[in-house]
Amino acid sequence: MNQQQDERREYFRIDDSLRLGYREIDPGTLERRIEVLEKGQEGEFTLLSSLATVTREMSGTLHLIESAQRDIAAYLKSIDRKIEILGRAFLARSSELFDQPVQSVNLSATGICFEVESPLQPETVLELRILLTPSYSGIHCYAEVIACEADAEGEREGRYSLRTRFLYLRDADRDLLIQHVIQRQGEAIRKARRRREQEQQ
Repeated sequence: MNQQQDERREYFRIDDSLRLGYREIDPGTLERRIEVLEKGQEGEFTLLSSLATVTREMSGTLHLIESAQRDIAAYLKSIDRKIEILGRAFLARSSELFDQPVQSVNLSATGICFEVESPLQPETVLELRILLTPSYSGIHCYAEVIACEADAEGEREGRYSLRTRFLYLRDADRDLLIQHVIQRQGEAIRKARRRREQEQQ
């Protein structure tokens, strides 16, 4: 895959459902906060996303093992699955996001749009914690408010549509987001195809 294809994938957008937490931060503290993320000191929330990165790094070696020793490859996959289950259990106990309802968002590797109860001004800097499903990979990042508008049709009184662009997103988390978006798009395409086939029967 060439660089141009990678860049196009980054700009794919999907409608999705996930758990999300946010808070305003002082822009003057952004550099220090980013430094903490870069040093891997963000805590347990990103545990599963870090594990997913390691799994991707191992995929080439695992493929070679699978070609030569299927039983060993199956055993290693089972161990990886056990670690993932433990990671999910640990995250469920430690993250407050599990207590929040799933909400609808519009998501890409460059930004996210979601609903808020109180309006925020453009250029406001936010700390975001995004919990992807069904992988339960946690993404800790920073974003800037692009626009915040009341529901144009008045269907959701007291709700505002907030559009943001990511100011800082770790490379591994961006790869994870791109993979998630592509997977969701694939699911949507398959559902649409099955629906058309059923209508034609």
